[in-house]
Amino acid sequence: MLQRPRRNRKSEVIRQMVQETHVSAANLIFPLFIVDGTFQKTEVASMPGIYRYSIDNLLREIESCLKLGLNSFDLFPNIEESLKDTMATESHRDDSLYLRAIREVKKNFPEACVITDVAMDPYSSDGHDGIVKNGEILNDETLEVLGKMALAHAQCGADIIAPSDMMDGRVGYIRKVLDENSFTNVSIMSYSAKYASAFYGPFRDALNSAPKFGDKKTYQMNPANQREALIEANLDELEGADFLMIKPALPYLDVIKLIKDNTELPVAAYNVSGEYAMIKAAIQKGWLNEQRAITEVLTSIRRAGATAILTYHAKEVLENKWL
Repeated sequence: MLQRPRRNRKSEVIRQMVQETHVSAANLIFPLFIVDGTFQKTEVASMPGIYRYSIDNLLREIESCLKLGLNSFDLFPNIEESLKDTMATESHRDDSLYLRAIREVKKNFPEACVITDVAMDPYSSDGHDGIVKNGEILNDETLEVLGKMALAHAQCGADIIAPSDMMDGRVGYIRKVLDENSFTNVSIMSYSAKYASAFYGPFRDALNSAPKFGDKKTYQMNPANQREALIEANLDELEGADFLMIKPALPYLDVIKLIKDNTELPVAAYNVSGEYAMIKAAIQKGWLNEQRAITEVLTSIRRAGATAILTYHAKEVLENKWL
């Protein structure tokens, strides 16, 4: 035999030499959950090792991450039920929990990259990503609310705005609002292909943001569809997105690759709460090797074409020097 591929696998040194895919701290974005109050740090029951932080403890957590070389954070608020309404007005109220958190993070750690979530569901009494009227999610009327949110985030210092709502036209609308208010340098990381997935349950537990009725299938994508993701991604690129995101990640590696092969923009992927929870459950049962399973997951997402990976594993892989 002239060709023996095993020769390039015969030692650790050679295996590392020919390794095609690498994951580093620069590729990782750490999602963090925020609650009101002080001295708060409560574990999310369905996500072992992941916590909801009050702003004071959020700052301590970010400081510890920065020391590890983890510099990018996506913030998500757990809003008290009494503050929610049908128009999500708490989402852009000047002294709201979320806006205070953005300001404090950027004030204390200007070097950190702060990514903010734009969607109505954490603030909506209906639990949906858009305005609800007679059981229908209103698209165009919702854009105005999303624009107010995005502008408020930019005014507080957000580096990247991440609309996760899946309303048609929202990237172009937000880009216009930001540019008209002189925030031309604020980026947009669009949730371009966000699927109506079964893997969001623990996240909704963490934020208490599940829909109060029905589901999100009229705006989130059908898990059976791939080409539709290209339509969504192409539209977002034309409307001014700076990053295109796929969510979830593991069940949609084919979609990550498809979009990566059809754009010059950076591609992000969200390794979501349900993916994290099932891996952690198997590890706790002793069914999987923790280090090998987690690094394989992250490597597969990177190999598929993701430049940036939003993952709850971000801090632990750096703490344990697994990358």
